[in-house]
Amino acid sequence: MGTLTTRMEHPLVLWLLCDGKPGHENQSLGLAEAVGRRVPVDIQRIPLDTGGSVSRLKAACRAAAALPLPHLILAAGHPTHLPMLWLARKYGAKSIVLMRPSLPLSWFDLCIAPQHDFPNGCQLKNVILTRGALNRVNPGTVEKHGKLILIGGPSKAHGWDGTALLDMLAAITGDGSGWELSDSRRTPEGFLEQIQAKLPNITAISHTRTPPEWVPEKLRAAAEVWVTEDSISMIYEALTSGAKVGLLPMPRRTGFSRVLAGIDGLVADGYLTNFNAWHDTGCMVRAPERLDEAARCACVVAAQFGLADPAHGLH
Repeated sequence: MGTLTTRMEHPLVLWLLCDGKPGHENQSLGLAEAVGRRVPVDIQRIPLDTGGSVSRLKAACRAAAALPLPHLILAAGHPTHLPMLWLARKYGAKSIVLMRPSLPLSWFDLCIAPQHDFPNGCQLKNVILTRGALNRVNPGTVEKHGKLILIGGPSKAHGWDGTALLDMLAAITGDGSGWELSDSRRTPEGFLEQIQAKLPNITAISHTRTPPEWVPEKLRAAAEVWVTEDSISMIYEALTSGAKVGLLPMPRRTGFSRVLAGIDGLVADGYLTNFNAWHDTGCMVRAPERLDEAARCACVVAAQFGLADPAHGLH
């Protein structure tokens, strides 16, 4: 890949195409903010209409017309692929697609995707494989003392057992205070009320009442985090925070999937403590290293696209 041709000395202009799914935007922002910790950046969001491909492309073109010219265009999610390629060609920007695209990989300047998207590996020079999806968590230098629980819900790979989960939460929190918990849009209705009735020592807050920065901020300060097994993105966010991370098992709908194999690999490699292991030993493992895939990918982006050291701006 060639060196980035900049149109201004500062800052690096990043366009983020957003398909309306918070998880996808979270990945793009995670990379953009990690690049921003290396060089000055100007991050511009471009929301896409929820209609067909033509209306999404028109929405992207309308929004782009009023923005500073881009150096990099980032996006995740199939609806963003064609608008990204169109805008990258029109404005001479580099395209970075997150997760495996539905279009040929060679059409993009760079693809950053979780390992489970390529179970047989990938040797292409424009592909970076990561352990889990990128996220916005940046632990910084905050003192770690918090205790956090993140609850998901039924998914394609997992069922739900609220009774067993309540028992696990009771065992983990005991009579101690200082525990905070939040659910997700998949959590069955009424479960937070069950937690508050049975475990009043836990401060339970609905995801509908937390701002977008709530989870990253709580993770940044957390020393111990427990996450339900179905919450794949939150598991990797917790590992990025540098906290000790416990796994709350949930019924599996299938015996094997690439995503579940990745979670089992994290347990086997000592990144996660399964609840049953904690129950037997009373100990949580500390990961052999903090996963900071966004920062690693930002370094690769800087090297491949010719970004200079932060002290010297851009090439």
